[in-house]
Amino acid sequence: MTTDVEEKPAAPAPPEKRDSFLSVFLRNLWSANTVTVTVLSIFLALVIGAVLMVVSDSEVLSKFSYFTARPGDALNASWDLISHAYADLWKGAVFDPAAFQAWFNGTGTWQAAFGPISETLTYATPLVFTGLSVAIAFRGGLFNIGGQGQAIIGCVLGAVAGFAFSLPAGLHLIVALLFGAIGGALWGFLPGLLKARTGAHEVITTIMLNYTAALFLGWLILQNGIRDPQRSDAISKTIKSTAELPALPAPLRVHLGIVLAVLVTAGVAWLINRSSFGFELRAVGVNPPAAKTAGMSVAKTYTLLMVVAGALAGLGGAIQVLGTADKLTGQVAGNIGFDGLLVALLGRNKPWGTLFAAILYGALRAGGNLMQVDVGVSLELVTVLQALIVIFIAAPALVKAIFHLRAARSARLGASMAKGW
Repeated sequence: MTTDVEEKPAAPAPPEKRDSFLSVFLRNLWSANTVTVTVLSIFLALVIGAVLMVVSDSEVLSKFSYFTARPGDALNASWDLISHAYADLWKGAVFDPAAFQAWFNGTGTWQAAFGPISETLTYATPLVFTGLSVAIAFRGGLFNIGGQGQAIIGCVLGAVAGFAFSLPAGLHLIVALLFGAIGGALWGFLPGLLKARTGAHEVITTIMLNYTAALFLGWLILQNGIRDPQRSDAISKTIKSTAELPALPAPLRVHLGIVLAVLVTAGVAWLINRSSFGFELRAVGVNPPAAKTAGMSVAKTYTLLMVVAGALAGLGGAIQVLGTADKLTGQVAGNIGFDGLLVALLGRNKPWGTLFAAILYGALRAGGNLMQVDVGVSLELVTVLQALIVIFIAAPALVKAIFHLRAARSARLGASMAKGW
Protein backbone atom coordinates (compact mmCIF):
# COMPACT_ATOMS: atom_id res chain seq x y z
CA MET A 1 0.00 0.00 0.00
CA THR A 2 1.31 3.39 -0.89
CA THR A 3 0.48 6.57 0.90
CA ASP A 4 0.57 9.89 -0.79
CA VAL A 5 2.60 12.34 1.22
CA GLU A 6 2.09 15.94 0.36
CA GLU A 7 5.37 17.70 -0.22
CA LYS A 8 5.69 20.90 1.70
CA PRO A 9 6.98 23.87 -0.27
CA ALA A 10 10.52 24.91 0.62
CA ALA A 11 10.72 27.78 3.03
CA PRO A 12 11.76 31.01 1.30
CA ALA A 13 15.35 32.10 1.89
CA PRO A 14 15.69 34.98 4.29
CA PRO A 15 16.34 38.26 2.51
CA GLU A 16 19.98 39.17 2.20
CA LYS A 17 20.93 41.75 4.76
CA ARG A 18 22.63 44.69 3.17
CA ASP A 19 25.02 46.80 5.10
CA SER A 20 24.23 50.47 5.30
CA PHE A 21 26.59 53.08 3.92
CA LEU A 22 27.46 54.19 7.46
CA SER A 23 28.37 50.68 8.60
CA VAL A 24 30.54 50.08 5.52
CA PHE A 25 32.22 53.45 6.04
CA LEU A 26 32.98 52.79 9.71
CA ARG A 27 34.25 49.29 8.92
CA ASN A 28 36.67 50.64 6.35
CA LEU A 29 37.68 53.71 8.32
CA TRP A 30 40.39 51.79 10.15
CA SER A 31 41.43 49.58 7.25
CA ALA A 32 44.63 49.78 5.25
CA ASN A 33 43.17 51.71 2.32
CA THR A 34 44.95 54.52 0.54
CA VAL A 35 43.12 57.40 2.22
CA THR A 36 43.65 56.07 5.75
CA VAL A 37 47.32 55.30 5.13
CA THR A 38 47.87 58.78 3.68
CA VAL A 39 46.20 60.56 6.60
CA LEU A 40 48.05 58.47 9.17
CA SER A 41 51.34 59.02 7.32
CA ILE A 42 50.87 62.77 7.59
CA PHE A 43 49.98 62.38 11.29
CA LEU A 44 53.13 60.32 11.97
CA ALA A 45 55.26 62.87 10.13
CA LEU A 46 53.82 65.70 12.24
CA VAL A 47 54.45 63.76 15.45
CA ILE A 48 58.07 63.06 14.56
CA GLY A 49 58.45 66.65 13.40
CA ALA A 50 57.23 67.84 16.79
CA VAL A 51 59.85 65.71 18.53
CA LEU A 52 62.56 67.10 16.24
CA MET A 53 61.45 70.66 17.00
CA VAL A 54 61.76 70.04 20.74
CA VAL A 55 65.13 68.34 20.40
CA SER A 56 66.53 71.10 18.19
CA ASP A 57 65.43 73.95 20.49
CA SER A 58 68.11 74.43 23.16
CA GLU A 59 65.90 76.59 25.38
CA VAL A 60 63.14 74.00 25.55
CA LEU A 61 65.59 71.15 25.80
CA SER A 62 67.27 72.74 28.83
CA LYS A 63 64.02 72.44 30.80
CA PHE A 64 64.20 68.66 30.51
CA SER A 65 67.34 68.69 32.70
CA TYR A 66 65.11 69.02 35.79
CA PHE A 67 62.14 67.16 34.33
CA THR A 68 61.70 64.92 37.40
CA ALA A 69 61.52 67.93 39.71
CA ARG A 70 59.18 70.12 37.66
CA PRO A 71 57.86 68.25 34.60
CA GLY A 72 55.33 70.98 33.90
CA ASP A 73 58.02 73.41 32.75
CA ALA A 74 59.31 71.08 30.04
CA LEU A 75 55.88 69.94 28.92
CA ASN A 76 54.45 73.45 28.77
CA ALA A 77 57.46 74.79 26.88
CA SER A 78 57.29 71.88 24.44
CA TRP A 79 53.58 72.37 23.87
CA ASP A 80 54.01 76.12 23.34
CA LEU A 81 56.73 75.54 20.75
CA ILE A 82 54.88 72.80 18.88
CA SER A 83 51.47 74.47 18.91
CA HIS A 84 52.92 77.82 17.87
CA ALA A 85 54.93 76.24 15.05
CA TYR A 86 52.06 74.22 13.62
CA ALA A 87 49.69 77.17 14.03
CA ASP A 88 52.10 79.22 11.93
CA LEU A 89 52.24 76.38 9.42
CA TRP A 90 48.46 76.63 9.07
CA LYS A 91 48.44 80.44 9.03
CA GLY A 92 51.13 80.59 6.38
CA ALA A 93 49.56 77.93 4.19
CA VAL A 94 45.77 78.31 4.47
CA PHE A 95 44.57 81.42 6.29
CA ASP A 96 45.28 83.58 9.29
CA PRO A 97 42.14 84.33 11.37
CA ALA A 98 43.65 87.65 12.47
CA ALA A 99 44.05 88.76 8.84
CA PHE A 100 40.41 87.92 8.10
CA GLN A 101 39.29 89.74 11.23
CA ALA A 102 41.28 92.80 10.19
CA TRP A 103 39.71 92.64 6.72
CA PHE A 104 36.19 92.49 8.16
CA ASN A 105 36.96 95.35 10.55
CA GLY A 106 38.28 97.53 7.76
CA THR A 107 41.81 97.70 9.19
CA GLY A 108 43.25 95.16 6.72
CA THR A 109 42.97 94.21 3.07
CA TRP A 110 41.54 91.16 1.36
CA GLN A 111 44.93 90.61 -0.27
CA ALA A 112 46.47 90.03 3.16
CA ALA A 113 43.63 87.67 4.10
CA PHE A 114 44.09 85.51 1.01
CA GLY A 115 47.87 85.77 0.94
CA PRO A 116 48.59 82.35 2.52
CA ILE A 117 46.43 80.33 0.14
CA SER A 118 47.85 82.36 -2.72
CA GLU A 119 51.39 81.33 -1.77
CA THR A 120 50.33 77.69 -1.41
CA LEU A 121 48.79 77.60 -4.87
CA THR A 122 51.75 79.47 -6.37
CA TYR A 123 54.20 76.88 -5.07
CA ALA A 124 51.89 74.00 -6.01
CA THR A 125 51.13 74.97 -9.61
CA PRO A 126 54.35 73.86 -11.38
CA LEU A 127 54.52 70.75 -9.19
CA VAL A 128 51.19 69.58 -10.57
CA PHE A 129 52.67 69.40 -14.07
CA THR A 130 55.96 67.77 -13.12
CA GLY A 131 54.11 65.36 -10.84
CA LEU A 132 51.75 64.41 -13.66
CA SER A 133 54.78 63.90 -15.89
CA VAL A 134 56.19 61.33 -13.48
CA ALA A 135 52.80 59.75 -12.79
CA ILE A 136 51.79 59.13 -16.39
CA ALA A 137 55.22 57.68 -17.23
CA PHE A 138 55.00 55.37 -14.23
CA ARG A 139 51.60 54.11 -15.32
CA GLY A 140 53.28 53.05 -18.56
CA GLY A 141 56.08 51.22 -16.79
CA LEU A 142 58.71 53.99 -17.14
CA PHE A 143 60.43 55.92 -14.37
CA ASN A 144 60.82 59.47 -15.63
CA ILE A 145 63.61 60.99 -13.57
CA GLY A 146 64.08 63.67 -16.22
CA GLY A 147 61.27 66.00 -15.16
CA GLN A 148 63.84 68.53 -13.97
CA GLY A 149 65.62 68.71 -17.31
CA GLN A 150 62.36 68.78 -19.24
CA ALA A 151 61.08 71.59 -17.02
CA ILE A 152 64.32 73.56 -17.56
CA ILE A 153 63.98 73.30 -21.34
CA GLY A 154 60.35 74.34 -20.98
CA CYS A 155 61.50 77.38 -19.01
CA VAL A 156 64.07 78.24 -21.67
CA LEU A 157 61.80 78.02 -24.71
CA GLY A 158 58.85 79.59 -22.90
CA ALA A 159 60.97 82.55 -21.77
CA VAL A 160 62.64 83.03 -25.16
CA ALA A 161 59.24 83.07 -26.82
CA GLY A 162 58.11 85.46 -24.10
CA PHE A 163 60.73 88.16 -24.69
CA ALA A 164 61.76 87.55 -28.33
CA PHE A 165 58.33 87.59 -30.00
CA SER A 166 56.03 90.58 -30.38
CA LEU A 167 52.49 89.26 -30.44
CA PRO A 168 49.10 90.41 -29.14
CA ALA A 169 48.20 89.60 -25.57
CA GLY A 170 46.58 86.21 -25.24
CA LEU A 171 48.10 84.86 -28.45
CA HIS A 172 51.58 85.62 -27.11
CA LEU A 173 50.85 83.68 -23.93
CA ILE A 174 49.51 80.67 -25.85
CA VAL A 175 52.57 80.63 -28.12
CA ALA A 176 54.95 80.84 -25.15
CA LEU A 177 53.17 77.98 -23.36
CA LEU A 178 53.25 75.88 -26.53
CA PHE A 179 56.97 76.54 -26.93
CA GLY A 180 57.54 75.36 -23.38
CA ALA A 181 55.50 72.19 -23.92
CA ILE A 182 57.27 71.46 -27.21
CA GLY A 183 60.66 71.95 -25.58
CA GLY A 184 59.83 69.49 -22.82
CA ALA A 185 58.37 67.04 -25.37
CA LEU A 186 61.59 67.09 -27.39
CA TRP A 187 63.63 66.54 -24.23
CA GLY A 188 61.41 63.61 -23.34
CA PHE A 189 61.50 62.21 -26.90
CA LEU A 190 65.24 61.52 -26.68
CA PRO A 191 65.15 59.02 -23.77
CA GLY A 192 61.91 57.57 -25.11
CA LEU A 193 63.52 56.88 -28.50
CA LEU A 194 66.63 55.44 -26.87
CA LYS A 195 64.45 53.19 -24.71
CA ALA A 196 62.43 52.02 -27.70
CA ARG A 197 65.31 51.47 -30.13
CA THR A 198 68.24 50.41 -27.98
CA GLY A 199 66.70 49.42 -24.65
CA ALA A 200 68.69 52.13 -22.82
CA HIS A 201 67.29 52.51 -19.33
CA GLU A 202 65.26 55.71 -19.02
CA VAL A 203 66.57 56.42 -15.51
CA ILE A 204 70.15 56.73 -16.74
CA THR A 205 69.37 58.73 -19.88
CA THR A 206 67.00 61.15 -18.15
CA ILE A 207 69.45 61.79 -15.31
CA MET A 208 72.17 62.65 -17.83
CA LEU A 209 69.77 64.91 -19.73
CA ASN A 210 68.99 66.75 -16.46
CA TYR A 211 72.64 67.76 -16.20
CA THR A 212 72.72 68.66 -19.89
CA ALA A 213 69.69 70.92 -19.57
CA ALA A 214 71.08 72.67 -16.48
CA LEU A 215 74.44 73.29 -18.15
CA PHE A 216 72.72 74.49 -21.32
CA LEU A 217 70.68 77.00 -19.30
CA GLY A 218 73.83 78.29 -17.56
CA TRP A 219 75.53 78.81 -20.94
CA LEU A 220 72.50 80.33 -22.65
CA ILE A 221 71.81 83.15 -20.21
CA LEU A 222 75.34 84.48 -20.79
CA GLN A 223 74.89 84.85 -24.55
CA ASN A 224 74.26 88.12 -26.31
CA GLY A 225 70.64 88.46 -27.31
CA ILE A 226 69.53 86.45 -24.30
CA ARG A 227 71.30 88.17 -21.42
CA ASP A 228 69.86 91.45 -20.19
CA PRO A 229 72.17 94.13 -21.66
CA GLN A 230 71.64 96.32 -18.59
CA ARG A 231 72.89 93.62 -16.22
CA SER A 232 76.39 92.20 -15.79
CA ASP A 233 75.28 89.00 -14.05
CA ALA A 234 73.81 85.87 -15.61
CA ILE A 235 70.19 86.84 -16.15
CA SER A 236 68.02 87.06 -19.24
CA LYS A 237 65.81 89.78 -20.61
CA THR A 238 62.46 90.31 -18.94
CA ILE A 239 59.46 88.56 -20.44
CA LYS A 240 56.99 90.91 -22.08
CA SER A 241 53.76 91.60 -20.27
CA THR A 242 51.74 90.15 -23.16
CA ALA A 243 53.24 86.71 -22.44
CA GLU A 244 52.76 86.73 -18.67
CA LEU A 245 50.09 84.61 -17.03
CA PRO A 246 47.27 86.80 -15.65
CA ALA A 247 47.48 87.03 -11.87
CA LEU A 248 45.54 88.51 -8.98
CA PRO A 249 46.55 92.00 -7.81
CA ALA A 250 49.84 92.32 -5.94
CA PRO A 251 51.02 91.26 -3.43
CA LEU A 252 49.13 88.07 -4.31
CA ARG A 253 51.13 85.85 -6.66
CA VAL A 254 48.62 83.17 -7.65
CA HIS A 255 48.00 83.20 -11.40
CA LEU A 256 46.08 81.50 -14.16
CA GLY A 257 48.45 78.54 -14.01
CA ILE A 258 46.48 76.90 -11.20
CA VAL A 259 43.39 76.83 -13.43
CA LEU A 260 45.43 75.28 -16.22
CA ALA A 261 46.77 72.74 -13.72
CA VAL A 262 43.24 71.58 -12.86
CA LEU A 263 42.27 71.37 -16.54
CA VAL A 264 45.41 69.44 -17.45
CA THR A 265 44.84 67.08 -14.51
CA ALA A 266 41.35 66.33 -15.83
CA GLY A 267 42.80 65.80 -19.30
CA VAL A 268 45.47 63.39 -18.05
CA ALA A 269 42.87 61.47 -16.04
CA TRP A 270 40.77 61.08 -19.18
CA LEU A 271 43.82 60.12 -21.24
CA ILE A 272 44.83 57.37 -18.83
CA ASN A 273 41.41 55.95 -18.01
CA ARG A 274 39.24 56.63 -21.07
CA SER A 275 41.38 56.81 -24.21
CA SER A 276 42.76 53.99 -26.35
CA PHE A 277 46.28 55.31 -25.83
CA GLY A 278 45.70 55.18 -22.09
CA PHE A 279 44.62 51.56 -22.37
CA GLU A 280 47.75 50.75 -24.34
CA LEU A 281 50.10 52.49 -21.91
CA ARG A 282 48.49 50.73 -18.95
CA ALA A 283 48.73 47.39 -20.72
CA VAL A 284 52.38 47.99 -21.59
CA GLY A 285 53.07 49.14 -18.05
CA VAL A 286 51.61 45.96 -16.54
CA ASN A 287 53.01 43.39 -18.97
CA PRO A 288 54.98 44.49 -22.08
CA PRO A 289 55.31 40.96 -23.59
CA ALA A 290 51.55 40.37 -23.29
CA ALA A 291 50.82 43.79 -24.80
CA LYS A 292 53.14 42.98 -27.72
CA THR A 293 51.41 39.64 -28.22
CA ALA A 294 48.07 41.48 -28.35
CA GLY A 295 49.37 43.54 -31.26
CA MET A 296 50.44 46.70 -29.43
CA SER A 297 53.68 48.41 -30.37
CA VAL A 298 55.65 48.61 -27.14
CA ALA A 299 58.39 50.74 -28.72
CA LYS A 300 55.87 53.26 -30.08
CA THR A 301 54.08 53.42 -26.75
CA TYR A 302 57.33 54.08 -24.87
CA THR A 303 58.28 56.87 -27.26
CA LEU A 304 54.89 58.58 -27.22
CA LEU A 305 54.65 58.18 -23.46
CA MET A 306 57.93 60.00 -22.86
CA VAL A 307 56.89 62.71 -25.33
CA VAL A 308 53.66 63.30 -23.37
CA ALA A 309 55.50 63.18 -20.04
CA GLY A 310 58.12 65.62 -21.31
CA ALA A 311 55.44 67.98 -22.62
CA LEU A 312 53.77 68.04 -19.21
CA ALA A 313 57.03 68.84 -17.42
CA GLY A 314 57.95 71.42 -20.07
CA LEU A 315 54.57 73.08 -19.65
CA GLY A 316 55.21 73.23 -15.90
CA GLY A 317 58.54 74.93 -16.55
CA ALA A 318 56.93 77.44 -18.91
CA ILE A 319 54.26 78.25 -16.34
CA GLN A 320 56.98 78.71 -13.71
CA VAL A 321 58.82 81.32 -15.77
CA LEU A 322 55.74 83.00 -17.27
CA GLY A 323 53.80 83.17 -14.04
CA THR A 324 56.35 83.64 -11.28
CA ALA A 325 59.92 84.28 -12.39
CA ASP A 326 59.45 86.55 -15.51
CA LYS A 327 63.09 85.99 -16.60
CA LEU A 328 65.71 83.26 -16.91
CA THR A 329 68.28 82.70 -14.17
CA GLY A 330 70.43 79.76 -13.28
CA GLN A 331 67.88 78.63 -10.68
CA VAL A 332 64.69 79.62 -12.51
CA ALA A 333 63.26 76.08 -12.35
CA GLY A 334 64.29 75.49 -8.74
CA ASN A 335 63.70 71.83 -7.91
CA ILE A 336 60.24 71.49 -9.42
CA GLY A 337 61.26 68.43 -11.43
CA PHE A 338 62.70 66.56 -8.46
CA ASP A 339 59.85 67.68 -6.20
CA GLY A 340 57.47 66.34 -8.84
CA LEU A 341 58.82 62.86 -8.10
CA LEU A 342 57.74 63.18 -4.47
CA VAL A 343 54.39 64.67 -5.46
CA ALA A 344 53.66 61.77 -7.82
CA LEU A 345 54.62 59.24 -5.14
CA LEU A 346 52.50 61.05 -2.57
CA GLY A 347 49.58 61.05 -5.01
CA ARG A 348 49.96 57.31 -5.69
CA ASN A 349 50.61 58.11 -9.38
CA LYS A 350 46.94 59.04 -9.78
CA PRO A 351 46.16 62.32 -11.63
CA TRP A 352 43.83 63.79 -9.00
CA GLY A 353 45.94 62.43 -6.19
CA THR A 354 48.93 64.18 -7.73
CA LEU A 355 47.01 67.47 -7.80
CA PHE A 356 46.09 67.22 -4.11
CA ALA A 357 49.62 66.12 -3.22
CA ALA A 358 51.05 69.16 -5.00
CA ILE A 359 48.75 71.44 -3.01
CA LEU A 360 49.84 69.74 0.22
CA TYR A 361 53.48 70.13 -0.79
CA GLY A 362 52.89 73.80 -1.61
CA ALA A 363 51.18 74.29 1.75
CA LEU A 364 54.17 72.85 3.60
CA ARG A 365 56.46 75.16 1.66
CA ALA A 366 54.35 78.29 2.20
CA GLY A 367 53.66 77.54 5.87
CA GLY A 368 57.30 76.64 6.45
CA ASN A 369 58.35 80.16 5.50
CA LEU A 370 56.21 81.63 8.29
CA MET A 371 57.42 78.98 10.76
CA GLN A 372 60.99 80.01 10.03
CA VAL A 373 60.34 83.74 10.45
CA ASP A 374 57.99 83.66 13.43
CA VAL A 375 59.11 80.69 15.53
CA GLY A 376 62.65 80.28 14.28
CA VAL A 377 62.09 76.71 13.06
CA SER A 378 64.51 76.03 10.23
CA LEU A 379 63.09 75.55 6.75
CA GLU A 380 65.05 72.29 6.57
CA LEU A 381 62.67 70.86 9.18
CA VAL A 382 59.80 71.38 6.76
CA THR A 383 61.81 69.44 4.19
CA VAL A 384 62.17 66.68 6.79
CA LEU A 385 58.37 66.68 7.25
CA GLN A 386 57.92 66.30 3.50
CA ALA A 387 60.40 63.44 3.41
CA LEU A 388 58.77 61.67 6.37
CA ILE A 389 55.34 61.86 4.75
CA VAL A 390 56.70 60.32 1.57
CA ILE A 391 58.59 57.61 3.50
CA PHE A 392 55.48 56.52 5.41
CA ILE A 393 53.30 56.58 2.30
CA ALA A 394 55.91 54.57 0.41
CA ALA A 395 55.88 51.98 3.20
CA PRO A 396 52.19 51.27 3.87
CA ALA A 397 53.08 48.02 5.64
CA LEU A 398 54.89 50.06 8.28
CA VAL A 399 51.87 52.31 8.87
CA LYS A 400 49.61 49.26 8.95
CA ALA A 401 51.81 47.61 11.58
CA ILE A 402 52.06 50.73 13.76
CA PHE A 403 48.29 51.35 13.87
CA HIS A 404 47.20 47.68 13.53
CA LEU A 405 45.09 48.44 10.47
CA ARG A 406 42.84 45.75 9.02
CA ALA A 407 43.20 44.67 5.41
CA ALA A 408 41.08 46.82 3.15
CA ARG A 409 37.87 45.09 2.04
CA SER A 410 37.01 44.95 -1.63
CA ALA A 411 33.29 45.49 -1.21
CA ARG A 412 31.44 48.67 -2.01
CA LEU A 413 32.94 51.64 -0.24
CA GLY A 414 36.10 49.72 0.68
CA ALA A 415 36.77 48.93 -2.97
CA SER A 416 36.50 52.52 -4.07
CA MET A 417 38.64 53.76 -1.22
CA ALA A 418 41.31 51.14 -1.75
CA LYS A 419 41.73 52.17 -5.37
CA GLY A 420 43.23 55.50 -4.39
CA TRP A 421 42.09 59.08 -4.81
